[in-house]
Amino acid sequence: MRLKNLLTSGKAGCIQLAERIDNLTTREKWKLGITVFSGKVLGLLLVVVAMNFLPGLLGTPAHAAETYTAHETSLINSVNTVWTLVAAFLVFGMQAGFVMLEAGFARTKETVNVLLECIFDTAICGILFWAIGYAFMFSHGNGFIGKNWFFLSGAPATYEATGVPILAHWIFQFAFADTTSTITSGAMIGRTSFRGDILYSIGVTGFIYPIIGHWAWGPDGWLALMGSQGNFLPSLGQGFRDFAGSTVVHTIGGVISLAGALVLGPRIGRVFTRDDKEKGGLPPAHNFPLAAVGAFILWFGWYGFNPGSTLSAMDADGIGRIAANTTLAACAGSLTAMILPLWFGPNKGKYDLGFTINGLLGGLVAITCPCYWVTPGGAILIGLVAGIVIYYGTLLLEYLRIDDPVGAVPVHGLAGIWGTISLGFFACGQYGATGPNGADNSAPVKGLFYGGGTDVLKAQIIGSAVITISTLAIALVLMYVVNKLPYPWKLRVEPEAETGPGLDIFEHGASAYNE
Repeated sequence: MRLKNLLTSGKAGCIQLAERIDNLTTREKWKLGITVFSGKVLGLLLVVVAMNFLPGLLGTPAHAAETYTAHETSLINSVNTVWTLVAAFLVFGMQAGFVMLEAGFARTKETVNVLLECIFDTAICGILFWAIGYAFMFSHGNGFIGKNWFFLSGAPATYEATGVPILAHWIFQFAFADTTSTITSGAMIGRTSFRGDILYSIGVTGFIYPIIGHWAWGPDGWLALMGSQGNFLPSLGQGFRDFAGSTVVHTIGGVISLAGALVLGPRIGRVFTRDDKEKGGLPPAHNFPLAAVGAFILWFGWYGFNPGSTLSAMDADGIGRIAANTTLAACAGSLTAMILPLWFGPNKGKYDLGFTINGLLGGLVAITCPCYWVTPGGAILIGLVAGIVIYYGTLLLEYLRIDDPVGAVPVHGLAGIWGTISLGFFACGQYGATGPNGADNSAPVKGLFYGGGTDVLKAQIIGSAVITISTLAIALVLMYVVNKLPYPWKLRVEPEAETGPGLDIFEHGASAYNE
């Protein structure tokens, strides 16, 4: 009714205006026409002036300022620092998502153990990454390990050429290290002793992650410098690229989780599908709502994980592109992982929530490496394949009798490998590198599907294979040694902890659901 009255009154107003114009004298009509025409000409002149003046004032990709005053540089560094810290807080918030996801997929009687492990991993990671991890990973040394800045002593004011203060860079990278640490427990849930978790967590966050991560992300890492003169495989002409960590964070975390699952063996009473088609398969999640909410929190945190890896708020186009690619890959991964069990799964004709959750996470993991260099269409294809990897990767683990309660190995390990290699196919040849003052597209990355040949693909395969194999070998040794220690420090809990009331009561004397 209000809309009808407005339209009626508007129509009446127009009629009244037309009548008033008709009542004007010829002289008054000329004056009105000249006034309107003059206003349009003046507006057009202002637009022309703005088009010629503002680009020189603000800068454009074609006419961007090449030098900045000290004050301008200080402002740029401040904005970039705020952006980096906001992204770090988003990534750290992912810990809430991991806790909820893992607790939701676990059994009721091991929920407290999952929660406590995640909190402990964060605490020990913070101390170790401050003391030695950051130094191993991001300081200068050689191609294999950093040798400076232990306890952040002697570190410069800002990290390399980013202009971001070293402590702001540290907090951002700590959040990444904490993610890797949390991932490792996923495939080991339900049979890992808490003291054993303490020991392997020290090995992961203090040594394995930062040292191997240095190869790809360190200022002089041998994989990062691969393909350049005087370094490994100079004829390749391409270094290993991992923009936000499909390999450095997720594959490392997923592979360490696999090593733990292999050393521990399956939970007591776990029945696999190949042994019993009717009773086999993963035990049902005890709290799917908790797991689903955790997945959405992780998705939200990924908007710090991927776009934040620019370390630069000045690269507005890059940030927007990364965020869009991150979203589309997650959507595509969840759809694929939902449809495959509907068509081919043992519960054919039923939609599977667990696969759908892990599918969206797999899409996020896969796009983490190539997010800067691919188009939205490429991101969708990468996510679709990630969903396939999640589904068949989970079936493969089931066939191999590897007990992975939350799907950490397919989600982070296998999807991380796929995402890293996918850059060699889908890099679109339009984007080069991000920087503190904006994007530098003078040397764009071009993959096989865009006419770039196989050099980028070869570099990605080499980097992914080296890190995956090295991590698996070292992690197997670590887990084996810890598992050979006397109880209570050995990796696996005593049988009565699993067959009795569960880890929560046996290890912590508490239950998540006191009735």
